[in-house]
Amino acid sequence: MKRKSFTIVFAVLGLVILVAILGLTYVTFALPDVGPAPVMKINATAAQIEHGRYLANHVALCVDCHSTRDFSKRTGPMVAGTEGKGGEGFLREQGFPGNFYAPNLTPDHLGSWTDGELYRAITTGVSRDGHALFPVMPYKNFAQMSPDDIRDVIAYLRSLPPIRHDVPASEPDFPMNFIINTLPAQRQAGTRPPTRDPIAYGQYVTTFASCGECHTQRDGQGNLIPGRDFAGGRSFPLPTGTVYSANITPDKTGIGSWTRDAFIARFKGYADSSTPPEVHDGEPNSIMPWTMYAGMSEQDLGAIYDYLHSLKPIEAKSIAFVPKTKLVVNR
Repeated sequence: MKRKSFTIVFAVLGLVILVAILGLTYVTFALPDVGPAPVMKINATAAQIEHGRYLANHVALCVDCHSTRDFSKRTGPMVAGTEGKGGEGFLREQGFPGNFYAPNLTPDHLGSWTDGELYRAITTGVSRDGHALFPVMPYKNFAQMSPDDIRDVIAYLRSLPPIRHDVPASEPDFPMNFIINTLPAQRQAGTRPPTRDPIAYGQYVTTFASCGECHTQRDGQGNLIPGRDFAGGRSFPLPTGTVYSANITPDKTGIGSWTRDAFIARFKGYADSSTPPEVHDGEPNSIMPWTMYAGMSEQDLGAIYDYLHSLKPIEAKSIAFVPKTKLVVNR
C-alpha cells in the first residue's frame, strides 16, 4: 500500500514537472506573439519630422531615456550631443528585476530596421528580432496613441545624426526572464481627441507623456498599485540620495490648490535653464526632466492640468527627497 502511495506521489510530481517544462518552453519559444511587423514606409515631410521632434523631446520623452543625463546638475539635464545614443541603465540597485539598457535610437543602430519594425517595437514592446522589451519603455501607453503621432516620432528618429555607441544587452533576472515574454500584446490603436475637448485631449497627452508611470507607487513586483494612480510616492535612487515622485491628484496634498497658470508656469520656469546648478552630496535633486518638459506647449500643459483636475483626489503627503542624514518634506 505504501509503495503504491509513493508511486502515485512520484507520478503526480512528474506530471507537474512536465507541465512546468512545457509551460516554460512555450513562454520561451512561442512568446511574445504579436504578429509580424506591419508593412510601412514613411515618406516624411518636414512638418512630420518637426512634430515628431516635439513629441520625442517634450511629450513622450524618448530622447530623455535614450540619451545621457547629467545628474551632477539639478533635474539631470540631457548632455548635448548624446541625443538618442542610448545606454542609460535601469539597474538592479535601482529596484529593477535585472539590468536593462536603453537602446541606441540613432540611424547607426536603427538604420537596418524597417519603419514597420520600429512601429511594432514602440507600440507592442517587441524588438526587430522578436524578443520582448522590458516595459520601462511604456509601450502600453504608446499603443493607445494615434498611429500618425507614432509615425511622426519614427520620422524624427530617422533624422537624428548617427552616433556610434554599442549598448550592453539587457539581463532580466529570474523569473522576469520568462515573465517578460508574456507582456507584449497587440492593442487597438487610439485616436487623438480634438483640443476643444480638454479632458479627453488632456488624458491623451498625459498618457503619451506617461505621467502615471512615475507618479504612481509600485508594489514589490514592479506593478502599479491599484487605486493610487497619480498619488506619487514612487522612489528613484539618484547619486545624492533617493527622490520620491509627487502627488499630482487634485487633493490638497497634491495639486488641488494649484491654478492652471501656476501649473504651466512651473514647467515653463525651466525653459531658459541652459545651465542648471550643480548638485552636491546630500543635496536634493529631481528625476523629473523639467528642462525637457519645459518645451511642451502651453496648450498641452494646460490640457494635462485639466485632466489631472478631473481625477479623484487622493490624500498622499509624500517625502520629496531622502539624503544621507535628513528628510526634505514635499509641499
